[in-house]
Amino acid sequence: VQLVESGGGLVQPGGSLRLSCVASGFTFGSYAMGWFRQAPGKEREFVAQINRSGTNTYYADSVKGRFSNSRDNARNTVYLQMNSLKPEDTAVYYCAADRVPRLTIVPGDFGSWGQGTQVTVSS
Repeated sequence: VQLVESGGGLVQPGGSLRLSCVASGFTFGSYAMGWFRQAPGKEREFVAQINRSGTNTYYADSVKGRFSNSRDNARNTVYLQMNSLKPEDTAVYYCAADRVPRLTIVPGDFGSWGQGTQVTVSS
């Protein structure tokens, strides 16, 4: 199982980024996918989750209305579109895969993780 994130970078407040996570080594369409983030000195926190078919999404209150989670099962890829970025969104962002069809925000429920991509929001 391999998950590779990309798309992070430096952006000004109010700007946008789109993160991608390409999966390999497993049946992508059979796994729910999540996004988490971890800022320096803080615990890893839930950002968003999307179900196996892409029909249901769930977001942390801190990003609701600004971030959008989607997936393309034909391309084994999940996306996180981030708009109206704030300095407090600065963190390393990780995608993760959960083989159990459930709604969960617990990092330990996700069995596979990417290496992360840095997002920095600063003027």
